[in-house]
Amino acid sequence: MLPEFDNTEVAFSYRSNAALKQARFLFASMGSPTLTKIGIGFTKMAMAIKLPINGIIKSTIFKQFCGGETMEEAAETATMLGKYHIGVILDYGVEGKEGESEFDKAVPEFLKAIDFASSQQNIPFISIKVTGFSRFSLLEKLHAKAELNASELEEWQRVENRIDTICARAAEKNIKVLVDAEESWIQDPIDELTDKMMEKYNTQKAFVYNTFQLYLHSRLAFLKRSFTRAQERKYLLGAKLVRGAYMEKERARAAEKNYPSPVQPDKQHSDNDYNEAVDFCIENLENLELFIGTHNEKSCMLAAQKMVAKNLNFKHPHIYFSQLFGMSDNISFNLAQQGFHVAKYLPYGPVADVMPYLMRRAQENTSVAGQTGRELGLINTELKRRKLL
Repeated sequence: MLPEFDNTEVAFSYRSNAALKQARFLFASMGSPTLTKIGIGFTKMAMAIKLPINGIIKSTIFKQFCGGETMEEAAETATMLGKYHIGVILDYGVEGKEGESEFDKAVPEFLKAIDFASSQQNIPFISIKVTGFSRFSLLEKLHAKAELNASELEEWQRVENRIDTICARAAEKNIKVLVDAEESWIQDPIDELTDKMMEKYNTQKAFVYNTFQLYLHSRLAFLKRSFTRAQERKYLLGAKLVRGAYMEKERARAAEKNYPSPVQPDKQHSDNDYNEAVDFCIENLENLELFIGTHNEKSCMLAAQKMVAKNLNFKHPHIYFSQLFGMSDNISFNLAQQGFHVAKYLPYGPVADVMPYLMRRAQENTSVAGQTGRELGLINTELKRRKLL
């Protein structure tokens, strides 16, 4: 039976009336570009001058989109989601830290996350960003195919060693690693490093996944090339499909530096490429594993219908659906109720450290056409349903 994404009773079964009302207030605020811009500006200023605002953030936007400040708090959220047959992607959400000592310090955190995930029933994934282990400017230089000096070559080898350490532990503990896509002008070395890890660890099953951002017009073709490469080198492709998270930044940089924008000309082109990518992956499931990361109801329904048409088990081991924690519960919980594999992205970490992530969520809900309105409509529908009871 196919899911019904309008079923709010299932979607919000884990939320109290008070929690739903708080979520309604939060999404209504994010629906206003002016309020969002003011809020982000104030938060940046308050944190810069060390105003005591962590408590306010933690009880509002942090509570909506994050699993907790520590792994122990995230574990409680994961346990709660597990009761509804929803898995978790542990995402140590600390961003923007630079320096070799910081990069080295991050590795044990991810190893700890892998070890913890392996002890739980519903945490099949962790997520990593290569910029958490490497200087952005080093990745830019690699992407530009500039020659590295001896010191930079050693630095890049340390980056590879960090990622390899994480992937090796994940394979040992039977946990999957999702390597996030990042800005297009640093993506080539991320792709090359991820391909190297897939070739090393994805011989029997996919422990490492690369991310394909389909709002970039080049990525559908790159997905197909990646599959061909995996076939030739005899490993399983791990394909995480998303639309993308850096659209405004990509367009602005292209305009500033006077090169053609890598972004699709419009949303329809992104949707077409995304749905074609899902279709391509489902047609080739024997040789790849698919992670469908989207808040788009139509894309999720098309994927579910494709599985039905091909008579695939809803719990096929090579297919996962995913949405961010705190968003699109109508998709996640209804898919899970019908037996599909579903996992929520669950960031965790100190409030100050996950602020870049939270600001992106606020901006995304302001800029993505219809997303905030859809969330608000579903919340209001469920609150009315409960009131009638």
